[in-house]
Amino acid sequence: MRIAMWSGPRNLSTAMMYAFAQRSDFAVMDEPFYAPYLAKTGSDHPMAAEIIGVHACDPTQVAQACLGPIPGDKPHLYMKHMPHHMIPGFPLEWAAHCTNVHLLRHPARVIASYGEKRAEMTLEDLGYPQQSALFDRIGGTVIDSADIRDDPAAMLGKLCAALGLEFDPAMLSWPKGGRPEDGVWASHWYGAIHASTGFSGPEGPLPELTPPLARLCDAAMPYYEALAAHRIRPHPSSH
Repeated sequence: MRIAMWSGPRNLSTAMMYAFAQRSDFAVMDEPFYAPYLAKTGSDHPMAAEIIGVHACDPTQVAQACLGPIPGDKPHLYMKHMPHHMIPGFPLEWAAHCTNVHLLRHPARVIASYGEKRAEMTLEDLGYPQQSALFDRIGGTVIDSADIRDDPAAMLGKLCAALGLEFDPAMLSWPKGGRPEDGVWASHWYGAIHASTGFSGPEGPLPELTPPLARLCDAAMPYYEALAAHRIRPHPSSH
């Protein structure tokens, strides 16, 4: 099985990659289209030049790697992807050979978290329109990061069941520090996950946003709500 896990930034995506990396039957891959995206768009992201210099920038080569031999001869591969990296002209046919999953987080929380790392942001930077369009195109399973943080064991169990996998309790914790699969950008973005040994607890109230950021949140909400309607429900009573 090749899992393509799609999410915008600050969506619990690195924690999910670390969780799957704890399974003995999975190899993991960290945002392989990030360097091609930066090389093609020239977007002013932190560490952009270093990312382009270290990682493969040819989107066709990256697409082939997504379907190529799985590292360590593992039976399964977990790939962390961002929908907004898949700009027009980049190959997407490979995704039809994967099990696609969409990871969500409430826009207010994403905006507050992203703003701590990058002062300027647009709706496209957050990936909600691109993720919605991608879901319409390729479908897949949907899961919300808030539900995972509320009850990691139950929700990872539900996700594994939806994917036809046995749940492995090893997914619930990991050692402090980075992983060899981390992209070079980890030094800027992954501080919290490197300091952690498992999923954080339930999230508190939604953060207060400035008026401009509140308008950005309002623009993202229809995309988030449309996707969230398809999510794995935490309890049978939620159906």
